[in-house]
This record gives sequence, C-alpha cells and structure tokens, in this order.
Amino acid sequence: MKKLLPILLLFSLLLASCSASEQSKNQNKEYKIGILLSDTGLGDESFNDSAFRGLEKARDELGILFDYKEAPDGNFEKPLEELVKDDHDLIIGLGFTAQEALEKTAEKYPEKQFLLIDAVSELENVVSLTFKEHEGSFLVGMLAAMTSKTGKVGFIGGVDVPVIHHFENGFIQGAKHFNPKIEVLTEYAGNFGDAALGEKIAEKQIAAGADFIYPAAGFTGFGALKKAEEKGVLAGGVDSDQYFVAEKAVATSMVKNIDIAVFNLAKELTENGKIEASSYEWGLAENGVGLSEVRVISLTEEQKAALKKATEDIINGKITVKAEI
Repeated sequence: MKKLLPILLLFSLLLASCSASEQSKNQNKEYKIGILLSDTGLGDESFNDSAFRGLEKARDELGILFDYKEAPDGNFEKPLEELVKDDHDLIIGLGFTAQEALEKTAEKYPEKQFLLIDAVSELENVVSLTFKEHEGSFLVGMLAAMTSKTGKVGFIGGVDVPVIHHFENGFIQGAKHFNPKIEVLTEYAGNFGDAALGEKIAEKQIAAGADFIYPAAGFTGFGALKKAEEKGVLAGGVDSDQYFVAEKAVATSMVKNIDIAVFNLAKELTENGKIEASSYEWGLAENGVGLSEVRVISLTEEQKAALKKATEDIINGKITVKAEI
C-alpha cells in the first residue's frame, strides 16, 4: 500500500496539471461568436437589441469577437452557412423562426456548437435556451388590472405560436389574480414586422374599452405602444425596457434578460471551451425574466406589496403560472 501512495500522488498531480493546462488554454484562446438575428433585425428596441447588448458586453469584458447577420428576406440558411464558414466557436439562432434553418445547418456541421434561443431542439450540438415569459407576464397582468379604470385590458400577439401564448396566458392569469372580473381582449396580428397593423389593432381594442395594452409582437408591438400613447392609455413593453418607445404610455416592460443570458453563456464558453448543458429554462427565480422600472404611474404601497408578494410566491412555488391554459 505504501508503494502505491507515491504512484497515486503522481497520478493526481498529473490530472491536476492536465486540468490546469486545459483551463489555461481555454482562457488564452480568442473565442468567436456569430449570431443570426430574428426577422426584424437590429433597432427593434426589444429582442434583437437585447441579445446584441449581451454580445457587446462579452466583447468588452471577456474579449470575445462576434459578428452578426440579418435575414430580412427570410432566408436563414444562407447567413448561418456564412457564420459556419467564418469559423465561429458558437453560432446563435435568435428566435423560434430560426429553428428549422439552424437545425439543418447543425446537422450538416455536427462538430460545431449552436445555440437556439426561444425554442427547443433535440440535436446534440444545439443548446436550447428558453424563458418563462408567462411568469413575467403574470406581473404585467397584475399591474394592468391594478391600473385599469374600465375593467378591460388588451393583449396583442405577433404570430399565433406557443411562445407568444406564454405571454398571453401569463398576462391573463396575472390580471385575473388581481381582479377576477377583468376582461382581457386578445387579437393576433399574424406579423411581427408591421407597426401600422399594431396601431390599428391597438386602436380597435382601445375603442372597445381597453385602457392598458400589452403587445408581444415585435415591431408590430412598437406601433401598438405608439397608438396607446396617442390615445392616452397605458401599455406594457416586452423583452427589453421599452419605456423610450412611448414615454407617456409604457408603465413597465416584461424584461426577458436575453443580454444577461447571452453574456453568461459566452462566459461559460470562454471558461470551458464549450457550453456544457443541453438546455436552459430561465424564469423569475433565475433572473431570466422580470419587470423593468415602473414609470408613468404611481403605485400605492399596497399595490407594490401585492406585486412583490406575487413575485416571491411564484419563485417559491406558492403560485404556479401556466404557460398554456
């Protein structure tokens, strides 16, 4: 046994040395990340801009290099191929609309690691990142019900797909949690990029009595927020703080912390050489979603306490917010 001790010690030292060497190699490598933005591209003051901020932070603090592509023509495969050929260590597809093209590309290049945000893939070389939009939207629904004088609020969806249902269902549950009698008007635009259509739907809901509008509709939602401001009603933004889109209307935004998520995963890449887990789902407990600063309105202490308690109850499981209802 005594003879084995020096051998075991030597073996342990070799393992530690290899591990330290691998970590040092990862830290010294210059990592490259490529991202394909969703349909509406940069300047949406929402989903895309948030992801871009996360990559800028990763560049400034972690030293990563990054490039981005847009696909205004809807051809996602071409820019994904370009990112692969540019030899990026991680290639990100932003939004569920990129899933089909990203999976086709990932199957062609199994040695590459991909990240799909807002949808779930079963492919081994695709990491999936989704958010519990319903949890954050629950809080927006509560705030809408708190401030509504008409007893009617409106939800506008971009495209009729599961991820947008999460926003809608959470909003409805939150509104009814505070006021079981409140009426929620819902309409889907069928489009994420039509601000004029967003204005039209918002105007119709406001004419029907809604005094709080919550659009989860990309650039279509941008138009809805502007119309809410024009008509003097309140609104809730999505994905990032959209107060500056309509400063007289946006009381709060359901912030999806894509920037934090992208930065954290970029950090994991630089530390480990790859992203270890196959999937992530972030809600209130993980700081994946939440409310931005409440502006435009002043909540009472009782209302602030109700929002705080609901947040705590969701995190500790006393309130279960359903993604589908």
